[in-house]
Amino acid sequence: MGKRVSILVFLIVFSSGAFVTYSDAKEYPTRPVDLICSLSPGTSTDLMSRVAAEMAQKQLGQPFVVVNKPGAGGSLAAAEVIASKPDGYKLLVTFNSFFGTTAKTQKAPFDPNDLVPIGNMFQFKLGMFVKNDSPWKTFNDLLEYGKKNPGKLRWNHTGRGTTEHMSALLIFRKAGIEGIDIPSRGGGAEKLAQLLGGHVDASCGTYGTNKDQVTAGKIRYLIFFNDRRFKDPSNVPSATELGFPEATKFSVLVGLYAHKDTPENVKKTLIEVFKKIFQDPEFEKKIESLGEEPKYGGPEFLKEANRKLEEAGVPILKELGLYVGK
Repeated sequence: MGKRVSILVFLIVFSSGAFVTYSDAKEYPTRPVDLICSLSPGTSTDLMSRVAAEMAQKQLGQPFVVVNKPGAGGSLAAAEVIASKPDGYKLLVTFNSFFGTTAKTQKAPFDPNDLVPIGNMFQFKLGMFVKNDSPWKTFNDLLEYGKKNPGKLRWNHTGRGTTEHMSALLIFRKAGIEGIDIPSRGGGAEKLAQLLGGHVDASCGTYGTNKDQVTAGKIRYLIFFNDRRFKDPSNVPSATELGFPEATKFSVLVGLYAHKDTPENVKKTLIEVFKKIFQDPEFEKKIESLGEEPKYGGPEFLKEANRKLEEAGVPILKELGLYVGK
């Protein structure tokens, strides 16, 4: 009899515990949620994180707070989420390039695979631009100059092994151009200053970062490293259109990620809610106003994008001596 009572007590405690766990998860969120953004305040990624946070609060009834943690190519932000309790109260906003290439160049004390995708927000419009008064009116003009003047074409980028560097590198190699590439670790402002100051002939960067400079007539984009033209600006040809599909393998997507051990029903809630947000016409309009390209994709879409970027990038990282594994 005593044994039967013990078993009954165990079953009651177990079922009650299971019920509490399910109930708590079902009510998610019951307190504020942090969105850890891997870029600085004022960037497109930061601004869209804040829009998403505001819309998520309306959907789920709890504050979603953007916390900026830039540095180490996204590793600082990723480390914070990975080290947190996997309960869905710390989420990461970062790029597919962090998983596909950046993490392969660092000896980080964590496994990037401890993060799983929730949904993609947008795609950076990444390309190459020149000063508005540049003698090169088209990208082919720039290539012709490079061919006729070996070792003279100077171009800058954020850093060797970044997606913009690898995209342009593949194009110049295919075109048979030997130029001088100049890493600018200072970011977009430093790259732009080098271009406008005449220290380089061309620069790589995102349209969203430079949209005001384009509007002001200071710079012109000659090519986007994409497989098709963007609607804004529609007069800039794509890499595929110009015969360089190799460069399109390094598209940068900005999405939302959670700890892999987050309860399944919490992940399901996040996936459903952010799918509605990222596909909302108002959200897409705000992305477009910043000069970026709306591009929703669910978990499987992002997993595949990360895999493809890794497949394309790792061989180049190894060639450049930047690959450290993982």
